Amino acid sequence: MDTSTLSIRGVNATKATPRVDLDVFFEASQNPYDAQSNPEGSFLLNMAENRHCWNLLRDRIQKISTEEQIPAWVAGYTAVTGAPEVRASVAHFMETFLTGVPIDSEHLALSAGATSVIEMTSFILGNPGDKVVFPAPAYPVYKQDVGNLAGQERYDLQTHTDIEGLRAGIELSDHLLQATYDDFQEKGHRWSILVLTQPDNPTGILYAGKDLVRIAQWCMARKVHLIVNEIYGLSMIDVNHPELCSDYSDIQPFVSFAQIMAELDSDYLHLWYAFSKDFGISGFRMGVLYTLNQELLRAYGNLALGRCVSNHTQWILQQILSDHDFVQKYIETNQRRITASYLSVIKTLRRIQIPYVPARGSLFVWADFSAHLSSEEDAEYKLWMEIYAGTGILLTPGAGFGHNYQGAFRIVHSLVSLQAMDIAMLKLERFLSSRNVG
Repeated sequence: MDTSTLSIRGVNATKATPRVDLDVFFEASQNPYDAQSNPEGSFLLNMAENRHCWNLLRDRIQKISTEEQIPAWVAGYTAVTGAPEVRASVAHFMETFLTGVPIDSEHLALSAGATSVIEMTSFILGNPGDKVVFPAPAYPVYKQDVGNLAGQERYDLQTHTDIEGLRAGIELSDHLLQATYDDFQEKGHRWSILVLTQPDNPTGILYAGKDLVRIAQWCMARKVHLIVNEIYGLSMIDVNHPELCSDYSDIQPFVSFAQIMAELDSDYLHLWYAFSKDFGISGFRMGVLYTLNQELLRAYGNLALGRCVSNHTQWILQQILSDHDFVQKYIETNQRRITASYLSVIKTLRRIQIPYVPARGSLFVWADFSAHLSSEEDAEYKLWMEIYAGTGILLTPGAGFGHNYQGAFRIVHSLVSLQAMDIAMLKLERFLSSRNVG
């Protein structure tokens, strides 16, 4: 007998955990490392947050709040897809700092965070049971983002067998895409959306512009929507750094998908962005959809009323984005600090001979700890918890990223200070060097 007071959806939600490391994260966040007050505390290296430049943004926001008068429109209703003047500021910011091509603000829709944008886009473009394809490994919570509301199913496309297969980039060939498409057709599945992240989460890899064009043309020919998530588009590593440059055989630039969209002009090409990662303000909740598909925008405006960004948040961000000099300084400072924290991780991994994927952007290092796996069942999970128990370092285990390979972990290098990161890497080196694998 069913005694629950909830719907079937509600009962299922009580049993669903968005990601395997969430409960441990909340535990660790109550005991953060501090050199003076808590030297035995935890190091949060698992959550994709960027705190490197919060001091700059906090000071700027406080100045705006003190010196600027809040306009009358903030107190009332505005467009569901974002106040027109705010969308104009976002468009100018994107074309100046991110995309390198003109962005029409009428082709933008704003919602309360990246998750909201992903959910709404998936809901409008696909039907329940459709396949949304992600090259593996990919951000774990994409599964819920495309499934909870839209009812679509995540499919993890295996592009390589081990971490070494990523050194030359993500190989997303037409042959692999077609084989997947044919398999879906044979099984009666509809492929609605292909999602790429540029730079990638968790690997930090960039797709070359020519590959984006090729993949876009393949998708257009088969009426598969291609969405590129550029949420880390301004979080770039200095690949010319003297201690890093040996990892890169070429200087591959970031190419915004907006450039391909302008060239190909298709209703099947779309771009996501949000301010949570590059600007380290995940709590502000502002995501962006950019599309040339007017039908998608009309549907979005009719459905997203409950997902509007707070007008006060919109106004604050409008003031920040309108200050060109501040944004330029912020991006440059952020990239310097990201490079420094990335280097702290890489130098340690080199010393202890842990293979890794050389990142060109993002907040992550994707590293191969498989040599430290035991022969026990659930060895990856056990190693993850051993590292946490022995060092206080909380990584993200590979389980959930959708790749078949065992032993890969994601290291977030932007969530703690550079000084704390150096201490964490020292602890990790000592722990792994003294550990016997059985």
